[in-house]
Amino acid sequence: MKMKKEISDISGTFTLNNGVEMPYLGLGVYQSKNGQEVANAVYWALKTGYRHIDTAAIYRNEDGVGQGIKISNVPREDVFVVSKVWNSDQGYDSTLRAFEKSLERLQMDYLDLYLVHWPVAEKYKDTWRALEELYRQKNVRAIGVSNFLRHQLEDLMESAKIIPMVNQMEFHPHLVQQDLIDFCQKHQIQYEAWSPLMQGNIFDLREFHHLANTYNKSIAQIVLRYNLQKGIVTIPKSANRERIISNADVFDFELSKLDVDYLDSMDRNHRFGPDPENFEWSYVL
Repeated sequence: MKMKKEISDISGTFTLNNGVEMPYLGLGVYQSKNGQEVANAVYWALKTGYRHIDTAAIYRNEDGVGQGIKISNVPREDVFVVSKVWNSDQGYDSTLRAFEKSLERLQMDYLDLYLVHWPVAEKYKDTWRALEELYRQKNVRAIGVSNFLRHQLEDLMESAKIIPMVNQMEFHPHLVQQDLIDFCQKHQIQYEAWSPLMQGNIFDLREFHHLANTYNKSIAQIVLRYNLQKGIVTIPKSANRERIISNADVFDFELSKLDVDYLDSMDRNHRFGPDPENFEWSYVL
């Protein structure tokens, strides 16, 4: 297993294959209510020092994310903003239109990273062509995918003119998918974790209580540090100010290689979210 050592502080980054610096710790806003709730979460995160906010069209909270960034008074160019094109908008022309709508809701004139949210069969290649065009036009600083397994990446890369810069996947100790991580590293595709805390189920595992006691850290902090030491960008979701602050307190300790290997060994190939092989693509935004 390749472990990255350049984990310094909340402002630290991993370098994407096009040279863009992506903050390795971000705030996820899935299920955060649009308006004041998500705006407050973004505001608190930015005031804590986060510089990476991850949203998506299907989350229906891009407006609030934009508001939170605006009221934080952190310069736009200092915040790494991510959104995703939803399944019902996939295709070449429809993706371009969806991107413009996301910019309007966010009240921005560019994104730092735009992702294909799911590998919709027979559409994701046209969707990717649209992302390549947005990248060429400099409307987005980086492009990538989400929930793409190896065979879907290989299929996309056969015709892609630009290799994806990011693959955002469900990742946690019960779903490591090390072969996919290795494939992405080989092709310089930055791996990123969604649902790093197993949708809250991580707190029920006895093994983590032991590790938390050993390192005098919370269970969430142990898991997020594990992500970072594996070279994986992580975006824990929270709308709670104290948890947002606590989730960022992961830079004053380091897990031993033995403990990282132990967490890897907990892999059960168990998903808490949808399976990319049989997700209901017809869901309409």
